[in-house]
Amino acid sequence: MQERKEINIEIGQRIKDARERAGLTQERFSELIGLGPKSVSALERGTVGISLTTLKKICCILSIPSDRILFGGLEKNEVSDLTVCLEQLSPEEYKIVKEIVLKLLEAFALKK
Repeated sequence: MQERKEINIEIGQRIKDARERAGLTQERFSELIGLGPKSVSALERGTVGISLTTLKKICCILSIPSDRILFGGLEKNEVSDLTVCLEQLSPEEYKIVKEIVLKLLEAFALKK
């Protein structure tokens, strides 16, 4: 059995939490980041460390900043999550999302 380092445990838990918030199973998540399900399980349990390559893939797939995985404690303001997601869109996709959000805000204002 591999020894678990505290930092690996913390990072693994943050990855698991982010994956679950995204609604992804370990199996689907492993496909998206190019690791096997057993590797994802080991990563989430903290029995293995994370490479920079894997960290980058995870952050891109989950649309979260690496600081959230490495340091945690940034979950108070989820606006930053949306910013990261929006920054990854093409200009055309961004325009569509912006129009949708503005229409939603308009609809919410009408309800008040």
